[in-house]
Amino acid sequence: MTLQENITLPKRHARPFIGEEMKLTGWEDVQPFYEDLKKREIANVADLRQWFLDRSELESYLSENFAWRYIRQTCDTANEKLIESLQFFISEIQPKLAVYGNDLDKKAASSPFLPELTDTGFDITIRSMKKAIEIFRDENVPLQTQLQTEEQKYGSIAGAMTVTLDGEEMTLQKAGDRLYSINRSIREEAWRAISERRYQDHEKLDLLLNTLVKLRDEVGRNAGFVNYRDYMFAAMGRFDYTPQDCFEFHAAVREAVVPLLDDMAKQRKATLQIDTLRPWDTKVDPQGRMPLKPFESGDELLAKTIRCFTRLDPFLGDCLRIMQQMGHLDLESRKGKAPGGYNYPLDEIGVPFIFMNATSNLRDMVTLLHEGGHAVHSLVTRDLALNSFKHTPSEVAELASMSMELLTMDFWDEFFDNEEDLRRAKVQHLESIIETLPWVATVDKFQHWLYENPVHTDAERTEAWVEIYEEFTDSVMNWEGLEKFRAYGWQRQLHIYQVPFYYIEYGIAQLGAIGVWKNYRENPEQGLKGYLDALKLGYTAPIGKIYEAARVPFDFSKAHITELMEFVWEELETLQG
Repeated sequence: MTLQENITLPKRHARPFIGEEMKLTGWEDVQPFYEDLKKREIANVADLRQWFLDRSELESYLSENFAWRYIRQTCDTANEKLIESLQFFISEIQPKLAVYGNDLDKKAASSPFLPELTDTGFDITIRSMKKAIEIFRDENVPLQTQLQTEEQKYGSIAGAMTVTLDGEEMTLQKAGDRLYSINRSIREEAWRAISERRYQDHEKLDLLLNTLVKLRDEVGRNAGFVNYRDYMFAAMGRFDYTPQDCFEFHAAVREAVVPLLDDMAKQRKATLQIDTLRPWDTKVDPQGRMPLKPFESGDELLAKTIRCFTRLDPFLGDCLRIMQQMGHLDLESRKGKAPGGYNYPLDEIGVPFIFMNATSNLRDMVTLLHEGGHAVHSLVTRDLALNSFKHTPSEVAELASMSMELLTMDFWDEFFDNEEDLRRAKVQHLESIIETLPWVATVDKFQHWLYENPVHTDAERTEAWVEIYEEFTDSVMNWEGLEKFRAYGWQRQLHIYQVPFYYIEYGIAQLGAIGVWKNYRENPEQGLKGYLDALKLGYTAPIGKIYEAARVPFDFSKAHITELMEFVWEELETLQG
């Protein structure tokens, strides 16, 4: 597409503290700055404010330095130099950062001028800082380093998975496109090939999780917690809800959403006119129409998404144009890339990087809309004073991304030329929202089980997974002969390996996003304004206040979930005629 000439590319903010030519070749390059912060005399509140600003500048530099190492390694998981570069930071830099970070937290927390620091947002940062002091333990520093090293192994294992279909070696993501085929034998062949390839590494992935659970449990107990789950609630700054609230979310989803899954599965089976619904029948169009193909290439996907964002609001389109001009996107699936997709904040420049594995399907289209929502969030918060103000809790971050999926739906005609395909795309996406909540509950409840029962066997874990999975799935699907694949379904969820307990946020934020969309349907101008008002706050207010700015409740009770599901179901019925 033709780039707009009037876009001004953001520039990195000045570095008055660490200097413009800062280069990280070893710990000795940054240690003097940490020593300065550690030993600096703070004589008044102005000194304390400047101390926070200088610390933020240093941490922003290091955060972005790590980010680029991570991004490059996930873009090419087989490149030994990139692996070594990332591992250098994890093993040589991060352990020292953890120790100094705790020292600096203590210094700030003990300052007599802290109560005078009443600027917006500092109360949130100070609250998180005090919690970090409370749970920090020296003996956990080497364990955290070991954990990060182990966690990276998942990407390498999964990134190496390919299958060969019709003589062509391809990634699992590309093979997954065949699950949309109207030819049932093609779907089954692809599903079995993908599942067998994953199963081929199931023992390796079992061993990896065993290592992770053991290390994580030790971290939690070292910090004085009964289990790693309770430690993570503190470490993730979950000030606004408890494990019991999660259990109530699970129960509410089971009662209010799972029956809808049953209805959808029964309808799919009847429309497909098949005797038994099998796992390879879940993505094909039930009326036998060809798979939706919203784009052919990564470039086309980006161009259409930019137009879609622009129609919602020109500023939103410019956010993606900036990223495009700066080369901050890697969209297409290829061998050697890590699985999944992400928007990675770059704290100095303030322009994030989007990584994904697009082939050509609707899910890929929605993924870029989703990550684009994260990107907008990064860009609207880039000028906030402190680095900590820009890093929102996941319940807020995912509100930004999931809302964008729904807010753009009125402009999906950019991807679909005819009305029938457009309607189908919307139906599929709304159905996927109904499917998302039970899956979130499944993964979250499984993670609670893992760390409440850290001393478990592989067999006990498999049994627990199957029991939880069946609690949140439909009663129509036939897994006969495929039980071994169902038993290891959790291994495809990278969050379990790489970002433990980061999953309930998708459910909470999905509810918020439906609320944002409902507001937008009732009043587009006010709905969009509420969305952007919430994003611009960054993390300068509690989660409840941020949701309030978006004009949605921070509520995942059964009554609220039921109300939102009724709204989605009505929209579905309208689209289906």
